[in-house]
Amino acid sequence: MAEKKSEFPALKNDRLLRAARGESVDKVPVWAMRQAGRYLPEFREVRAQYDFFTMCRTPEVACQVTLQPLDRFPLDAAIIFSDILVVPQALGMEVQMKPGEGPVFPSPLSGPEDLDRLCNPKDVCAKLQYVFDAITLTRHKLDGRAPLIGFCGAPWTIMAYMIEGKGSKTMSNAKCWLYRHPEASHRLLKTITDATIAYLVGQVKAGAQLLQVFESHAEHLGPNLFQEFSLPYLKRICDEVKDQVAALDLQDIPMTVFPKGGHFALRELGRLRYEVVGIDWTVDPILARQLVGPNKTLQGNLDPCALYADPIQIDSSVKDMVEKFGCERYIANLGHGMYPDMDPRHLAAFVEAVHTHSTK
Repeated sequence: MAEKKSEFPALKNDRLLRAARGESVDKVPVWAMRQAGRYLPEFREVRAQYDFFTMCRTPEVACQVTLQPLDRFPLDAAIIFSDILVVPQALGMEVQMKPGEGPVFPSPLSGPEDLDRLCNPKDVCAKLQYVFDAITLTRHKLDGRAPLIGFCGAPWTIMAYMIEGKGSKTMSNAKCWLYRHPEASHRLLKTITDATIAYLVGQVKAGAQLLQVFESHAEHLGPNLFQEFSLPYLKRICDEVKDQVAALDLQDIPMTVFPKGGHFALRELGRLRYEVVGIDWTVDPILARQLVGPNKTLQGNLDPCALYADPIQIDSSVKDMVEKFGCERYIANLGHGMYPDMDPRHLAAFVEAVHTHSTK
């Protein structure tokens, strides 16, 4: 059972939450997507002992690897170690994590008739209790060092995996559904959305202090498809999570939407209730600010491959990035996640550069 928020250790570093809400900060907060991952030798040691999803389903292990980057770097946030594909697992689909290949669905959805295979989204939270337990445990183990981020995949992104069965350069099978089976597509997206809303509210109850919604496959949708098959579900998730959290008399927590490759949707996303809009490295920060407006916080957006450069060049790149974003309503991050072959010292240089070039 999740513990009451009043029982968690007091937060000592609230830069991330302040920046998300548009409040003043002493320096720009910084964290990195996939900061708990294979680029860390201590993570690889743990990973050698467990199957990937066993790590996700074991709260003590998930907590351990969540904290590893916080023990190395002065990051301003932790993000719970999990995976966006735990939701389709909870909906009754098998997902395997294969070395060198990534996530694989042995039996992906092949047609609308397969929707009957899915479980009731109302049952998802019971199956994902291990995530909530990991969040609660991690909040305590963090001891207030930084806020804890919870997350999920956006419905279109999850749908694409469920149909493709693995990663894809085109998402042509999933997009085929959008064109050929629009009604079934909306039915599937609604099922995923219902599950996701319950899942995110459960994360807040367990102790998550900010939520991020990953629309990782936005780049495969043009403006028209995004308008029909992504935006309404992103809106509903934010609206209903916030409304349900308020009805439970819990503190409203900031929410971030990250549409990778979705530069064409920034204006529309800026009109939703998300406090933070994440942008990938292909988007100019000045243009992003113009599109989302002055009352949203931006997050991003250093090219992850910039971390292959030497620390001096990393410092220069970060300085330029911070100057473009400004130090208000900004959370520094990479434009996507860490890669397994990156040098941890280069992430340290990134974090140090953000704090150095944004300190008032």
